[in-house]
Amino acid sequence: MVVKNEPVAGQSRTRARTRRAILDAAVLVLGQDASATMSAVAERAGVARSTLQRYFPDRESLTSALAEYATERIHEAVRSARIGDGTAAEALNRLVSEYFDTYELVFLAFTSDDDWAASADDEPDESDAALAELVERGHADGTIDPRLSPAWMGQFVWAMLYAAGMHVRSGAAAKHEALTQCLYTLRKAVAVPETS
Repeated sequence: MVVKNEPVAGQSRTRARTRRAILDAAVLVLGQDASATMSAVAERAGVARSTLQRYFPDRESLTSALAEYATERIHEAVRSARIGDGTAAEALNRLVSEYFDTYELVFLAFTSDDDWAASADDEPDESDAALAELVERGHADGTIDPRLSPAWMGQFVWAMLYAAGMHVRSGAAAKHEALTQCLYTLRKAVAVPETS
């Protein structure tokens, strides 16, 4: 049974906060263990199982909401990065910084058996288009190596974010240290080689 969740805009602030807390908890719990129970999600969110079921009556409705939530978070990151400002390399740096805050969603997508994670890889959306346009702009403005295709960069960015998140999760680095290394790697990877 799929229950369509009402849009967040029409909800009370308390209801919207509770919904977001549940979704954030689901990202963390299911990102660590794709087979985790709804009870584990409720516990992590700090709500009763009955509260969770009022928002998401079953796993399918939670999974569907997670797909929408992931898309919203990624689009928020694109907007926050102000990708139209500065050079393309500067904008890409800001975009990866914003994306870094979503690394738990990246884990969920990489580790989930749910259909939404698989379809997210297959269907380009506006965030994919924004990244592709950014790479092409970098080719034109001379700040991104033209040998790096937009498709390659799309895969590279998400793989790098996964690696940075794993670095944090494993305890090898604090979040800010992993972000610093991630951005350093990005700058080195996209730099246009100097000609002699």
